[in-house]
Amino acid sequence: MKRDLDLIRKLLLLMESHEHGYAPHELSIEGYTDEQVGFHVHLLGEAGLAVVADTTHMSSDSPSAIPQCLTWAGYEFLEAAKDETLWGKAKDKVIKPAGGVAFTVLLEWLKAEAKTKLGIP
Repeated sequence: MKRDLDLIRKLLLLMESHEHGYAPHELSIEGYTDEQVGFHVHLLGEAGLAVVADTTHMSSDSPSAIPQCLTWAGYEFLEAAKDETLWGKAKDKVIKPAGGVAFTVLLEWLKAEAKTKLGIP
């Protein structure tokens, strides 16, 4: 399964929008299967963007996890990627031309664009 940065962002936004510090108990994203969501939650944990609990078992087709809460790094990425216009620009200028991109490259680009938007050198 390919990593879907849009799904990663949607999961982080959903977790942040929950009224408590913990992730919502029911986690589903329209247009994505439970397997895709579980795998991407697993990736959130690997990336250090969220604290997750592994739910993978012997009969799992893919690694999976359920989210517990965002980490500091998760909030930092979300602040950089929250703006819809900036996210669209990142997809058009960074992700699509490369056919994908390293997460650290994407994050650095988002930070640089945010600085430019704020007039910070």
